[in-house]
Amino acid sequence: MSVVDFSFHDLIKRKEDMMILLRKITLLMLILTMVACQSRDQIVNENVDAGDSVEEVESVEGVEDEMKSEVLSNALVPEWSKDSVIYEVNFRHYTKEGTFESFKEHLPRLQELGVDILWFMPIHPISEENRLGTLGSYYAVKDYKEVNPEFGTMDDFRDLVETAQDMGFYVILDWVANHTGWDHSWIHENPNWYQQNSEGEIINPQEFNWTDVAQLNFENTEMRQEMKDAMLFWVEEVGVDGFRADYANGVPLDFWEDISAELNEIKEVFMLAEDDKIMELLNEAFLVNWGWGFYHLMNDIANEKRGVTAIQSYTQWVDKTYPKGSYPMNFMTNHDENSWNGTIEEKFGDASEAMAALYFTIPGIPLIYSGQEAGDKKGLEFFDKDEIDWSDLSLQHFYADLIQLKKNNEALWNGSAGGEITFFNTSHNKLLAFKREKEDNQVIVIMNLSSEEIEATIEFGFEGNFQLFQTNTSETLGIEGTYQLSPWEYRILSNE
Repeated sequence: MSVVDFSFHDLIKRKEDMMILLRKITLLMLILTMVACQSRDQIVNENVDAGDSVEEVESVEGVEDEMKSEVLSNALVPEWSKDSVIYEVNFRHYTKEGTFESFKEHLPRLQELGVDILWFMPIHPISEENRLGTLGSYYAVKDYKEVNPEFGTMDDFRDLVETAQDMGFYVILDWVANHTGWDHSWIHENPNWYQQNSEGEIINPQEFNWTDVAQLNFENTEMRQEMKDAMLFWVEEVGVDGFRADYANGVPLDFWEDISAELNEIKEVFMLAEDDKIMELLNEAFLVNWGWGFYHLMNDIANEKRGVTAIQSYTQWVDKTYPKGSYPMNFMTNHDENSWNGTIEEKFGDASEAMAALYFTIPGIPLIYSGQEAGDKKGLEFFDKDEIDWSDLSLQHFYADLIQLKKNNEALWNGSAGGEITFFNTSHNKLLAFKREKEDNQVIVIMNLSSEEIEATIEFGFEGNFQLFQTNTSETLGIEGTYQLSPWEYRILSNE
């Protein structure tokens, strides 16, 4: 073989090796890009579980400034929402009568509970065509400017809103903008206001195959304006204080931004998006979105699948992802979770009280669902009558105490009004310890995230005098403290 032949073949081999190397580099870059762009649920799921080492806990402690979102939310923040707690009202199941008038009798009790924002599930007439169950889904709206006659009259509803607001409550309506029921007048009068298949037939939302509703077409400007007019009606004519947007990411962003601006010209409104994927919704249109990530995380914690580092990573993700000033709504149950996935007892078991204390002290705004203060005893039927059992209100005082704790401590307030979270080093991988701090106010949470008794040391790094939650007994913290905690035991300390 000549030198020339050898050099030529060697060159070809080197070229082939280089191409293989380039393909490997390209594949690696693609994998890294996919990892960097994965959703929040994936990020949280891949965190180390409740068996993480202390070293791993320490490695993610704190959130550096460069890890925080650079986007500032321009969504309006009603002054009254800064320390608020949301209460979801399911009229159908709330009382035997299932009416606005009968619900009104519960307002004094809810006032004692301490909730501020009453989120009314859809109050509109429900379509009969393609109805599911006997009474149908609240989310199959027949008329956006009327009330469901099962609940009462428009005058009854106006009276309820006025009475609630006079008592210090704020009322937000559940708004279903993505679709209507099949016997909404728009179906026959303006079929082009709906999405259609190739044969010109109106279709239901394809993503979920909801057969009882028809998908609206937001490319139609006339339909958009009618939808806006309907939302404006409830603020201008009835005086409601905002909206919870059902399936918010199913509606174009610019619609939400436009209507939010128009609503806020009338009065300051509270806007809540049922979404946790499209953070752009929080840039202008919505102040708050759905805290599904933390809900699922609490479920996993209660089942001892994940623990301290997952909570730390979740709070990092919120800081990095949410526009500054916006925040998630945290919950242990709601109308969907209760009806389809089980009660709090079924999902959280012995960890229920600890998880309640956790979601009230972690950054975000807490939600209480109808009947949660009565033990959330059963999964309520979604399409039929199923009255809440109010026989045992022993948890009313527990939730009232949590709400009062939140209101008394600015560190626990919502969004930018509240304090940031800082995690303490501990000697045990199942011991959660963190601080929320706003100016001179500090709240410290210590929690055993396991079904076993533990003894562990916490490095506080400071000294101070605090009050213990519910007992109001004094407790002095040193630079370091040792705690022996029963299964799922927690301690909340504040210097209020």
